[in-house]
Amino acid sequence: MSQFWLYFRLGLEHVLDWNAYDHILFLIVLVVSYSFTSWKRVFWLVSIFTLGHTLSLFLSTYEIVIVDSTLVELLIPLTILITAIFNMVNAKKKESKNNIGVLYFTTAFFGIVHGLGFSTYFKMIASGNESKFLPLLEFALGIETAQIIVVLLVLILGFLLQNLFRVKRRDWILVVSAIVIGIVLPILKENYLAL
Repeated sequence: MSQFWLYFRLGLEHVLDWNAYDHILFLIVLVVSYSFTSWKRVFWLVSIFTLGHTLSLFLSTYEIVIVDSTLVELLIPLTILITAIFNMVNAKKKESKNNIGVLYFTTAFFGIVHGLGFSTYFKMIASGNESKFLPLLEFALGIETAQIIVVLLVLILGFLLQNLFRVKRRDWILVVSAIVIGIVLPILKENYLAL
């Protein structure tokens, strides 16, 4: 049972680690446009993202899919930037007016990219294990738990600011997306120069 908690905790901490905050940034821009009233859409977006990154995490760990980690490290901040820009362009639209088919497709693709990033880390921490399946599953569960924490925090903060402090939904989306863009641009530049 202690091995379960070890890999679960590693997955949880990998997402919530302030030194590796790219996954947090993506989750923030993924759900900042939504509220608790659109919980079904949030559920499907996060589930599709989870499906994408869990699939690529397993495929990459078992070396069925091999992608250069330098390219993945460039694509991750690019997914964050694209999602933040999408939010800014659509900030005036109501939650239900976004083209959901395109959003689901891009979220799945971005999940695949993020899963490739997770696999690089997982392969480093589990290199000595003969069997990777259970540790990989435990690691993935830790990631999912961390995602739920981040998504709930963003939704709660959005609810408080919009309902208690009367911040307009559009302003909330624009400010958060702009902050994320400001954080991710230097990361993108650094990873681009590393190619």
